Amino acid sequence: MARTDIRLALPSKGALYEGSFDFLAACGLKVYRPNPRQYAATIPALPGLTVMFQRPGDIVAGVREGSVDFGITGYDVLAEKAFGNGHKILTLHEALGYGPCTLHLAAPEEKPVQTMADVAAWAAALAANGRTLRIATKFPNVTGAFLDEQGVRPYKLVNVEGTLEIAPAIGFADLIADLVSSGVTLRDNHLRPLDDGQILASQAVLIANKKALQERPDVLAIARHMLEYIEAHLRAAGSYLVTANIRGASPEAIAARMRDKAHIAGLQGPTISRVITHDGTDWFAINIVVRKPDLFPAIAELRAIGGSGVIVAPCTYIFEEEPVRYRAMLDALADGD
Repeated sequence: MARTDIRLALPSKGALYEGSFDFLAACGLKVYRPNPRQYAATIPALPGLTVMFQRPGDIVAGVREGSVDFGITGYDVLAEKAFGNGHKILTLHEALGYGPCTLHLAAPEEKPVQTMADVAAWAAALAANGRTLRIATKFPNVTGAFLDEQGVRPYKLVNVEGTLEIAPAIGFADLIADLVSSGVTLRDNHLRPLDDGQILASQAVLIANKKALQERPDVLAIARHMLEYIEAHLRAAGSYLVTANIRGASPEAIAARMRDKAHIAGLQGPTISRVITHDGTDWFAINIVVRKPDLFPAIAELRAIGGSGVIVAPCTYIFEEEPVRYRAMLDALADGD
């Protein structure tokens, strides 16, 4: 029987679990989970959507097979689990801005290998002596593709479920391909990432089942709702609404004074409106959006042209006419089967 509910899968534990809760709440899509032992929750702002909790790899499989409609997972897991079989999955947002890490090749510090060219030479030298270079990893698909692109041959990928860092020390592997965030764990285990050994960069991504988007208008509506809030939140992050009062003959005259300034032009230009004063003098209110690094230079420029009573408030959302990624989603649905 075909499902009629709509499901979003989130990571069940770890940094992506906490990051997803915090991120969705900041977007105005707070997850309501009264009991942390329950494997289902809701998002009150999205009626009809059920939130489920799964391992990141299972989220990719669930979205691909259609047991869930949406999922948030790491790009590293998506690239590995959907490798060569991702046509059923559509990435709605590839850069949610949290959970950053890289998948990197690393070698023991005592080994004289710094680059992928060194690795290729090492593999060839080992082969000449009847041995194959061994790389321990939990990401065999993307690691193998990277090694092939770099001309490393022959090699053997060793699948490891537990801790990778110990593999070279116990003679289980020559190199590892593992996720790196701060690099502390590698250093503590006397491993060094190769200079050009980054396989991929990862962060949290939002994915969806392509067929569900094509065939179910209610799923498509939820996708738009999520993208509206996510895009508006990310667009507003680090931006401030700045309001100031200024004397002038007209809005056009004030805009002309602002035009030569580097930090107070606004996104499309300043918004200027008349202040209804008690004494009939010509005062106007200026509203502009300013990025955080430009905030104090912008205030200085406003003061330089006579601005006063400057008010600064952080932006929660900046909505566009239509989210860029929503239009990209529609285009992808129109092009695919």
